[in-house]
Amino acid sequence: MDTHCLIAAITRSLRVLVGALCLHLSAQNTTTGAYDPLALPAVEPVQHLDLNLRDEGRQRDLPLRIYLPTTTAPAPVVLFSHGLGGTRAGSAYLGEHWAARGYIAVFLQHPGSDDSVWKDRPRGERLAAMNAAASGPNFKLRVQDVPAVLDQLAAWQTEVGQPLAGRLDLAHVGMSGHSFGAVTTQAVSGQTFLDGRALFTDPRITAALAFSPSSLPRGEPSAAFGVVKIPWLLMTGTRDVSIIGAADVASRLAVYPALPAGDKYELVLEDAEHSAFSDRALPGDRVARNPNHHRAILALSTAFWDAYLRLDPAARAWLQGDGPRSVLEAKDRWQHK
Repeated sequence: MDTHCLIAAITRSLRVLVGALCLHLSAQNTTTGAYDPLALPAVEPVQHLDLNLRDEGRQRDLPLRIYLPTTTAPAPVVLFSHGLGGTRAGSAYLGEHWAARGYIAVFLQHPGSDDSVWKDRPRGERLAAMNAAASGPNFKLRVQDVPAVLDQLAAWQTEVGQPLAGRLDLAHVGMSGHSFGAVTTQAVSGQTFLDGRALFTDPRITAALAFSPSSLPRGEPSAAFGVVKIPWLLMTGTRDVSIIGAADVASRLAVYPALPAGDKYELVLEDAEHSAFSDRALPGDRVARNPNHHRAILALSTAFWDAYLRLDPAARAWLQGDGPRSVLEAKDRWQHK
């Protein structure tokens, strides 16, 4: 290796170390030194970047919203897949917090199951249109969108002049999503299907978080989830039922028991409806939104990413110890195995 290459390699390594150290320090409570997943560095608001990905092989355009940390050191990447009828702009509270904690949060928009399904239709036709869009073809498009995005991120990482060049730690990638996005997340993160194969699993994903997960309508959950190899965190609520699709609370709660032991977690929020994991109430909601739900979601999701994307032992100890109870209410349920 010549001198210039050696200096460049040392510089890259120092950037990674300095960035990781700064984020580790910002996660500590300055008084007690305790790990705190809600602590944020005192910096300017998180910025986002809107980009369009052209998947030439499928002749498909994917809008992306990318929330950026203030540090330019290579950062772990978290993908987020919206629910049926959503957009890349949804669930911004997640993207903003994760980015403030040092992650590059990439929010996907899935044409065919995004807001184009309903926004130009008369109100009376919207529910039927949404039900029609919750289809097998759209599921397949969604799960194919994920590797397309990861491929493009890898290309952007080395593209001179690209705003993301040199900023992506693609060895540590988290996948997440809500509702139809949770179904997408499960499929690309280790779920198997009726033929026993993990048809859509992408090995580049190293941890997964499903908001409002669900089991398949046919077959045993253990067959679908029994061989998941990476850390999974599931979040649902005791009222987590959508007006679209057949998933009920029992379907959501069936996923966790079917997962193998080892770095698997489940949060069940008392009285949380399907909308609790999104930015706003949804049609059909029956109870008032609980402000503590978002606080708990941010704390537990951040600790999960810190534990399995940053490999922070303090975050893992917090998750598996008394930490979660410090942000949960009495009737909320938390378990791990």
